Amino acid sequence: MHLRYEYYSIMFMRVFLCSFLMVLMLSSQAAQAGEDSLTIARQTVNVTGHPVQKLTINGTTPGPTLHFKEGEDVTVHVTNTMSVPTSIHWHGFLIDPAMDGVPGMNGFKGILPGQSFTYHFKIRQSGTYWYHSHSQFQEQDGLYGAIVIEPKTPDSVKADRDYVVVLSDFSDENGRDIMGNLKMMSDYYNYARVTVDDFWEDAKRQGFSKAWDNMSMWNQMRMSPSDLSDVSGYTFLINGKTAAQNWTGLFKPGERVRLRFINASAMSFYDVRIPGLKMQVVSADGQNVEPVPVDEFRFGVAETYDVIVTPKEDKAYTIAAEPIDRTGFAIGTLSPREGMTGDMPAPRCRAQLTMADMGMGHMGHDMRGMSHMEHNMSSMDHDMSSMDMSGMDMESGWAQAGTPEGDKALSYSDLRYRGTQKDTRAPERTIEVRLGGNMERYIWTMNGKRYQDSGPMKLRYGERVRLKFVNETMMAHPMHLHGMFVQLENGQPIDKLPNKHTVIVPPGGSYSVLLTADEAGEWAFHCHLLYHMAAGMMTKVVVAKLDEADIPPDKRGASSHMDMDMDHDMTDGHHHAH
Repeated sequence: MHLRYEYYSIMFMRVFLCSFLMVLMLSSQAAQAGEDSLTIARQTVNVTGHPVQKLTINGTTPGPTLHFKEGEDVTVHVTNTMSVPTSIHWHGFLIDPAMDGVPGMNGFKGILPGQSFTYHFKIRQSGTYWYHSHSQFQEQDGLYGAIVIEPKTPDSVKADRDYVVVLSDFSDENGRDIMGNLKMMSDYYNYARVTVDDFWEDAKRQGFSKAWDNMSMWNQMRMSPSDLSDVSGYTFLINGKTAAQNWTGLFKPGERVRLRFINASAMSFYDVRIPGLKMQVVSADGQNVEPVPVDEFRFGVAETYDVIVTPKEDKAYTIAAEPIDRTGFAIGTLSPREGMTGDMPAPRCRAQLTMADMGMGHMGHDMRGMSHMEHNMSSMDHDMSSMDMSGMDMESGWAQAGTPEGDKALSYSDLRYRGTQKDTRAPERTIEVRLGGNMERYIWTMNGKRYQDSGPMKLRYGERVRLKFVNETMMAHPMHLHGMFVQLENGQPIDKLPNKHTVIVPPGGSYSVLLTADEAGEWAFHCHLLYHMAAGMMTKVVVAKLDEADIPPDKRGASSHMDMDMDHDMTDGHHHAH
């Protein structure tokens, strides 16, 4: 009897210990499932043959790709080993505003030198997103990385292979020096100024008189039709690799390959193509769209596009992302085997800006109100409206991508939400967002004010508004609103308008989007060209309700980070309500 008792006691202890260890293992796995650690450091890197000090995340640039799952609770520990503050912003996330990662908003002070900060948030979406620093010029200097969020239900987009393709623009200079050069001379990096030979080519094509008038107009405004990009001289990377290092994604002929394109550049727009392969766009800014077959797409800073390609042949295909200033390529390869390279595409001609990119196309001869030229116009010594405009090009030069005849380039108007939009209300009011600047002083503004001079744009919780962007400058601006998606008014039915977190507003043009203000908090709203934001093109959007009971329980925590004592006057001079 005693031996039997001892036997059962031993067996019980074994079962208990096994169960206890299994619980510990499961608990550990559960904790790790949504837990990541990121360490930010300054290190020596060598991309161009010159060792320089740059910023890394866990020792690399880009930082590690983070994988989350829709519905899970996530913890990310970020440690700052540098001597300056830093931050991480979760670009495109629906998130508690206290976790959004913008220093100076929602009580977040940044991550101080030698300290750590722990981000906690619940994943409320799926798709392709990214993360980056929102401090100083650290995004330019290396602090960015990709995020892939798995949907909680089986993915409607089927693929045999799945790759992240992060585009970036690398400079041996640090971001602070680049900004200093732009403030000193706004066209410091314009290496393609118009020459005498260019003038004579125009004279042959247009006639001497019209070419002279055209040149005179540009000169008197102290602008250049070649000023497509504020910063040139970059080395363009795919997943941190140069063209010579040849990032490669493998495939077997006939497989469906998903490419998750992320434009993590500081300043560069690209025209993206894979010669010999049609791309099927299936997602924009992480949000599924009805598939659109294209040959290429123009890619604004901070946008993401997911495409499906199906290479049939046993050969290498070149992923070519060409910046709009045509100063190089970001190059990668899709290949059946390692070590293969595809054909290198020929560079396309650099476009020239036109009077249409100044807004002339829809303003005629009336040049009043063009805030980007305000300083320059005051120095003009004769009436511009007396010039003969009839022979001048009124087609946007910025929009000319050089797409071959017969090829299809993606347009915003092609995008249709996959499913049915929940909020199809008409907007209650329109808020005009004027994008302006002064190139001589390198100042960029929203509604005539720099960030430090502006008050917040105030929205009532749950209201439906139209944001009408009016671009009074000669540069395109990728406008990004934190914390919420907008719907493009792109000509599709109201229930099919696509979601975007970043919207390209073309030079001299306008574009409107719809917004449901359903995320309480303080949210940054800015141009995602890094040096435009730093030079003032940013404001704060505050979403709040005076009555706490009107805020859903799952979002009430956000209200504690806000100034709830809002002024009822929604037209405070920072924006125009109609």
